[in-house]
Amino acid sequence: MVLAATNRPQDLDEAIRRRLEKRVYIPLPTAKGREAIFSINLKNVAIDPNVDFKKLVSLTEGYSGADLANVCRDAAMEPMRRKLNSTGFNFENINDHAQEIEAPLTMEDFMTAIAKNQKTVSKELLKEYEDWMAEFGAS
Repeated sequence: MVLAATNRPQDLDEAIRRRLEKRVYIPLPTAKGREAIFSINLKNVAIDPNVDFKKLVSLTEGYSGADLANVCRDAAMEPMRRKLNSTGFNFENINDHAQEIEAPLTMEDFMTAIAKNQKTVSKELLKEYEDWMAEFGAS
């Protein structure tokens, strides 16, 4: 059994398509999927109770799983960035600032991260995937 994945199914030649009997298109995550991806990526991260995940899920329509992971990673770095940008911080006394650096992530942290990390899959590319699947896909 061979399991393969590609972001460019339209580049597969005829011979490889014949050998890959089941061709399944996995679309971008739904709202429920995006909520789960946020949860998975933030399972060990302190989150401010005022973070509105419904709004974050709505704002990330069209984001891939990798895009969402980047948003989470970027948001998690915001407390450190704030401290680095403040005066008087150096790495020699980093333990003295652990509480500030490990502060719960806020809605502002996520909004900043979303602004820095746009979705990477265009509507045109999604259409190409759907067209390819209609022609060569298998269920």
